[in-house]
Amino acid sequence: METIQQSIYDFPRYYDLVYGSDWKAECLFLKRCFEKFATGEVVRLFEPACGTGRLLYRFGKKGYQVSGLDLNAKAVAYCNRRLEKKEIQGAALVGDMTDFELQESADAAFNTINSFRHLTTHSAAVHHLQCMARAIRKGGLYVLGIHLTPTSVPPSEDESWIAEARDLQVNTRMWLTERNLDDRYESFAIHFEVYTPQKFLRIEDELVFRTYTAPQFAELLDEVTEFEVASVFDFAYDISRPVNVDDASEDVVYVLRKK
Repeated sequence: METIQQSIYDFPRYYDLVYGSDWKAECLFLKRCFEKFATGEVVRLFEPACGTGRLLYRFGKKGYQVSGLDLNAKAVAYCNRRLEKKEIQGAALVGDMTDFELQESADAAFNTINSFRHLTTHSAAVHHLQCMARAIRKGGLYVLGIHLTPTSVPPSEDESWIAEARDLQVNTRMWLTERNLDDRYESFAIHFEVYTPQKFLRIEDELVFRTYTAPQFAELLDEVTEFEVASVFDFAYDISRPVNVDDASEDVVYVLRKK
């Protein structure tokens, strides 16, 4: 097996397969959030850190106007190819989610798989939320998924899963290599083991995230006063079962509404 050290985001086909399995549950949940918590009709959608556009293009197929941005040019190109192939109105751009402006305000935005924690400083997190507040119309939503650090139970430290599609299988493992709650960061090693009829490939990468306990994230939201918390859910994506965030919470989805 060939082994390379490279960003997993440079391999959009593999990434899309690995993280695409929950798209139906996520899209249905997001649609229900739009209906339940947004004021007015939701037509224009925006996704910061959109990556391969695994959700954007599916919403685009349903008639929504979609746009996104991401730092990785390969992921953005992959996203735009699939939008063009389906003749979907919208596009993704290469850009920084802490410093951007939209030409037209979005009715709703979403960031569901923890990309927010790639912002490793407090100022970056604040700037992102401020950009999002400017990008979303009054009464619109920002649905933000995040892994909090629980303090009353042990946090997750290791996970693995398999994703398959016809001639492709990707075995993924991600595990903690370092956690520093004083300096607010944790590092995870991640491997993609890629199997096709023609090759075997291992991609090795490291992901660094900012840590948030429940109180720390609440303090951050208090600092960006343009949003109010409309509701909170867990990663079961059950719109009928909102949750209360406490010191045991880990996987949560905040539904933020622009005031």
